[in-house]
Amino acid sequence: MKHLILSVFLLFPAMLIRAQTIDIYKRPVQHERSRDFDALHYRIVLDVDMENKSLTGENTITLTPLNNGLETIVLDALSLVVTEVVDRNKAPLSFSQTEDKVSISLPGTYMHTDTVVVSVRYYLKEQVKGLRFIDATEKNPFQVSSDCFPNKARQWIPCYDYPHDKITQDLIVTVDAKYKVLSNGSLIGISENKREGNHTYHWKQSLPHSTYLINLSIADYAVIRDSLGSLPVNYWVYPWQVEDAKRSFKKTPEMIEFFSKLYQYDYPWEKYDQVISAYMGGGAEATSATLLGEAAITNRRGALDFSFEGVIAHEIAHQWWGDLVTLRSWEHTWMNESFGTYSDYMYKKHEWGPDEGAYNLLGKKNAYLREAHNRYMRPVVFNRYESPGQNFDSHTYPKGACILHMLRYILGDDSFFRTLSTFLHRHEFQPVTTQDFMKCVKDVTGKNMDWFFEQFLFYPGHAVFEVSKKWDETTKTLTLKIVQTQDQWDKVPIYKIPVNIGLISAQDKRIETVWLEEKTEVFEFKLDANPLLVRFDEGNYLLKEWTFKKPVEELIYQARNDDMTGRLWAVNELHEFRESQKTVDIWSVIAEHDSFWAVREAALSQLATLKNSQLRDIFHNALNDTNSKVRVAALLALVNSEQKDIIPLCHKMYQTDESYLVMAEALKLIGKYGDRSQIKILNEAQKTESPRNVVSKAATEAIDMINNRE
Repeated sequence: MKHLILSVFLLFPAMLIRAQTIDIYKRPVQHERSRDFDALHYRIVLDVDMENKSLTGENTITLTPLNNGLETIVLDALSLVVTEVVDRNKAPLSFSQTEDKVSISLPGTYMHTDTVVVSVRYYLKEQVKGLRFIDATEKNPFQVSSDCFPNKARQWIPCYDYPHDKITQDLIVTVDAKYKVLSNGSLIGISENKREGNHTYHWKQSLPHSTYLINLSIADYAVIRDSLGSLPVNYWVYPWQVEDAKRSFKKTPEMIEFFSKLYQYDYPWEKYDQVISAYMGGGAEATSATLLGEAAITNRRGALDFSFEGVIAHEIAHQWWGDLVTLRSWEHTWMNESFGTYSDYMYKKHEWGPDEGAYNLLGKKNAYLREAHNRYMRPVVFNRYESPGQNFDSHTYPKGACILHMLRYILGDDSFFRTLSTFLHRHEFQPVTTQDFMKCVKDVTGKNMDWFFEQFLFYPGHAVFEVSKKWDETTKTLTLKIVQTQDQWDKVPIYKIPVNIGLISAQDKRIETVWLEEKTEVFEFKLDANPLLVRFDEGNYLLKEWTFKKPVEELIYQARNDDMTGRLWAVNELHEFRESQKTVDIWSVIAEHDSFWAVREAALSQLATLKNSQLRDIFHNALNDTNSKVRVAALLALVNSEQKDIIPLCHKMYQTDESYLVMAEALKLIGKYGDRSQIKILNEAQKTESPRNVVSKAATEAIDMINNRE
């Protein structure tokens, strides 16, 4: 989600097969967990000793048996120590504890119509990943931050810890009065004990959710109050972050409103909080209280290159996809993450425009392709894993999002979004499976899409096309041949899928939709003249790799006139004709004038491969581009064309450019081409604070390069 995307078109040529390093089919088969009872409510009372990094607690569990004859309750409990168990009348119950379970003997035998209440008293003195006590540093205050995903709630709460069981909860936390406490749901109240110097927060989650979505965050936070109408929206941040946080989080209410309208389902929870966690990298959804990494808050300059909007939108989308409806078992990870990932694409397109949206989706395709070629291919719905986290990969996130995009293409927007809304309303506050969604598609649209889900969710891989065309001037016929070659990979099918063929002439644009079902398909189109452009997958709907050899004239036309995705593809395809002056000319024009930064960047990168000093003016002009990534490409291009003046230029860019990315690249080039006379400026640069420490890291890398040469 947070990486610089290179050209997605040239990274994975269609016939390239790379060794996969992981045999995922050696992983054990996992099944949905069986259970004896349905937990209904947890009343969790904690006394947190911040100084000693420990707690004592009591969880009062209300449950109902799922079958007659319940005599024993088995809870998940890891690391914590149970000291006592009592029934609703405070009578002690017999129990035994193993490394990861506590078994409680009930005072009698209970039927499925009964309600059982037990209270488990315990303490936690060791550090656990599920609830981290994080020491203060120069960059963060002392804090407690939970991380219950995927099954770590059991490390600080004795509970039934599996996503198909949903509970309501009270979380009542006593802590030193200098700390604030955040959890799920509504704040019922704060009671003070001045004599003891502490206070108690009472949070109530009144609608059911899964245990991995429980949040407990404690620190001396500043709380920024915001809202969406009557919905409280708050930001829990470090006191010194307040002004930057207001700017970084200001679109949060708009995002909630956007998704409420998009899904045709109003935001379901009592409030929405975002809280900063020192250990978190990106974000982790928790019901009504999302945890975000410190990188979520940037200063004005950092925001130029390091927008966190995609992560913020992704976690907000989880309030529906993952929190309202939740995967029943871990093979259905896509029900959470694919929908969340596709949602952040839809927000990006809405807020940043169609080109940024298309580039974002392109990046998601590329992320999946990297994993498919370099690590493994697996079915998206997959029950082979050693731990649930193994299924949270680029198949679950970006590939699943691309599959949803194809489904939307086939169903059409109206049917697709009505299906999403119906699914959310039908299964609200319930665990769900892929089969539930498949049935909903049938019920809403009347279309049996099992064939679609079978090939894209239950088989590994993706389509690889070899496309070729031939024009017959005598008959005015265009023949298009499409060959699927992905069956060279094990278990990967030949796909049944529609594809749009764009036929563009000087007079008009015609789109023909054809269905692919066989390995080789041939289609003929009667036209008035040989088209200026034949566009395979007009609209860019398919998850695919492909080759489509074209003459230089058509690629030049495409590079100037197609949509962003097509222009970017054509710019890179023109590399085959790099010796042609026509190619150099069109790259030069595009580098300066294309409307989208990634296309300009690609053209500059292609020009840089020519190492032509006559192109220096173009590169120098691009140093003033409005996009920092284009300026980085221009700087690298100048290195290829003129190294003698690169050090003064890099000094200038480091000192004057607002972008931390440009500054970092300039420093690395100083290290690559400079000498020990540059060490002073590099030592100073190491002290520069920037998102992800990109400037300091670049300065360190530059110093190492100089030292290693001498």
